[in-house]
Amino acid sequence: MSACTAAPAASLARQTAVPRPSSPSIATSPQLLPQRPTAGGSRAAAVPAPKPLAARLPCRHAAARVMAATVPAQVVLTREQGKNDALRKVLESRGISCLELPMVETAAGPDQARLPQVLAERHQEFDWVCITSPEAASVFLTGWRAAGRPPVRVAVVGEGTARVFQTPAAVAEGVPEPQFVPTVANAEHFGPELPVIEGGTMRILYPSSNKASTVLQSGLTERGFEVLRLNTYDTLPVSQLDEGQLAAAKQAAVVTIGSPSAIKAWVQIVGEEATRGMSIACIGSTSARAAEKLGLQAIKYAEEPGVDTWAAVVQECLQERQLLPAA
Repeated sequence: MSACTAAPAASLARQTAVPRPSSPSIATSPQLLPQRPTAGGSRAAAVPAPKPLAARLPCRHAAARVMAATVPAQVVLTREQGKNDALRKVLESRGISCLELPMVETAAGPDQARLPQVLAERHQEFDWVCITSPEAASVFLTGWRAAGRPPVRVAVVGEGTARVFQTPAAVAEGVPEPQFVPTVANAEHFGPELPVIEGGTMRILYPSSNKASTVLQSGLTERGFEVLRLNTYDTLPVSQLDEGQLAAAKQAAVVTIGSPSAIKAWVQIVGEEATRGMSIACIGSTSARAAEKLGLQAIKYAEEPGVDTWAAVVQECLQERQLLPAA
């Protein structure tokens, strides 16, 4: 496995490291983000992969779509339905053909029903609400609305998550404006860099995936924060797939992976043999480590997660396979 710069640990180095792409990172330094103006102008060791399940999955003809259908897809996009558009647009603008085949879908987590009550009754207790993915942001906002839209201070892991709070509809609704983003979009930086609020409670609300690691909450706890984690949603392998699209996906050169759940589902559904013949382009180191734990080797990841850096990793994978001219 290699990052766009040198791999962060020797145990992760499976390929020769390549230069960091020139794409911008999410943030260059820890920062408090400016609040949006109000209407009045003020600023308030390897594990064997599971056996393929594709043959047991029912067919759903509308489950996936092929972009530029006359050209065999070079890259498979595996995020949840509707969340691949940004990466697809960047890749297609560079002449890279894509096939969208979501590997995971979301379901309610065990604590989802608790979130509105906690927000309604205890929102003043928390210095920060920490959000670590676009899906976590969407689920949080649903609970926030149900709680009566209480005032909260939000910190997000990166640019992609921040966008959920910054759509025109969200701005018009008055959703909380993210006020902090770490230098790198991962939990390893989020925990150590989150600012301490002077005179605050040192309490954090962390609505997360049921499958999220404990890296963020451990990092915050080590600094003296008290963390209330609510597992508000879960990610599961897709229950339906189009067999034709699945067959096409197995012929692609690169598969993009945006979460540990996605790579686990991909190997489970597509199979280890087909996966070993492909390059695995991960959005960041967390997904890359999950791929390595499954015994995979042709892994690359963006050291600074983001759509542009992710697209650069995909491009490098295709260049290494001589499917694109070298830059």
